[in-house]
Amino acid sequence: MTEKLRETLPRWFEKITSIFPSNESSGSERPDRQAFWRIVRKEFADSIRSWRIVILLGIILLTCIASLYTAVTTIQDVVEASKDAQKIGRGAYLFLSLFTVSDGTMPSFITFIGLLGPILGIALGFDAINSERNRGTLSRLMSQPIPRDYVINAKFVSSVLLLTLLFFSLGFLVMALGILILGIPPTWEEFARIMFFLFMCIVYIAFWLNLGILFSVIFQQAATSALASLAVWLFFGVFFPIIVNLFANNVLNVEQIATMGELLARYGWVLALMRLSPNYLFNELVSVLLSPTTRYVGIVTAEQMAGAVTSPLPLSQSLLLVWPQITAMIAATLICFAVSYVLFMRQEIRA
Repeated sequence: MTEKLRETLPRWFEKITSIFPSNESSGSERPDRQAFWRIVRKEFADSIRSWRIVILLGIILLTCIASLYTAVTTIQDVVEASKDAQKIGRGAYLFLSLFTVSDGTMPSFITFIGLLGPILGIALGFDAINSERNRGTLSRLMSQPIPRDYVINAKFVSSVLLLTLLFFSLGFLVMALGILILGIPPTWEEFARIMFFLFMCIVYIAFWLNLGILFSVIFQQAATSALASLAVWLFFGVFFPIIVNLFANNVLNVEQIATMGELLARYGWVLALMRLSPNYLFNELVSVLLSPTTRYVGIVTAEQMAGAVTSPLPLSQSLLLVWPQITAMIAATLICFAVSYVLFMRQEIRA
């Protein structure tokens, strides 16, 4: 028995140690990881020093501060008119209104994010690859002993880090100014909803970032990729709702519908078409995350309204309500990056 153990133990030890890298292999892999993060730092520094990005960041910051001012003045009037401001603030989720309320003179915070966010993502990605190719730096970079995918991965990671830094800074700035001006601190429920909202803002803008990277891989000129990215953004933001509305006018014609079931089925088709737009998915996400009283994202019949509860939903139920939209946004972002990754890895790069 002991002899068999002596024979089998070295074999098992060899199998276990073969799973983990040895000191020599880890020493050879460590410079590759360091090279990747060096490229990330270089791309991050280039984005911060770029006047194009600096101007866009300044515009987003100024517009968000302006929308915050209009929201604060509107909410402050409501709070000052009440004797128990703390009770109103906690009961009505007043702190979340900083991101959604507007007095009509200026759009709200989420409106500016939905408008300027895609432009920022496109600006970060439309010349990610073709500018390096046109300058001749891509071929020199590929001649170095680093994997090819480090280039596109580093550009994506650096841009996402910049977006994360920007939007979480804006979110904490809005919360800090809201506490100072209104004197009402956010509850843990409100804080968690704001964090999920900021995360989905990053995912939403990362979709447009990956779209810009995709066109920068496909087209050789940066102007062409920028125009293609902006054309897609304009299509989903302006023309796609018009096309769907024209389709809905024909499909939802009352004279052609006999029963309520047929009406609901046809409205489901129209809603499915609208949800092909990332802008519409983002708006549905925002309306549920920042408005706990929202209990539906589709058509609601009179029977459902009669038995509905008017109390706000907890965060877990709100996330379940928009879970299909969340997965669709994340999937669209990953698919767009995967397509650009595959195309870049198969491209021939010449000096």
